[in-house]
Amino acid sequence: MFSRFTTIINSLKNLGKSYSNQELVRKILRCLPKSWTPKVTTIEEAKDLSSLPLEQLLGSLMTHETTMKNHENVEVKKKKTIALKALRKESESDEDDDIVLISKQFKKFLKSQK
Repeated sequence: MFSRFTTIINSLKNLGKSYSNQELVRKILRCLPKSWTPKVTTIEEAKDLSSLPLEQLLGSLMTHETTMKNHENVEVKKKKTIALKALRKESESDEDDDIVLISKQFKKFLKSQK
């Protein structure tokens, strides 16, 4: 995003339109998606936007993005480890299955004897 932004700003400078550093910082903060709102608010309240260099803003945003990606990876790993192994015990249902099989075989035997 920053490289596209820089390209647009440089093209505008070539056309004679220039922006102050504060305007550039505000434009970047304004174009971020809603998921970044807490970070934008933090930057606006904690830093003086008129003296904040673009490089420092970019570094702060990249750090935040990296942190968000790490949290997503941790959540994905946690979701994968939630699965539990099922233990199969010999129960009445297995015995019932055996009885059903034996009764079917016995019925076939009786039919063949008739």
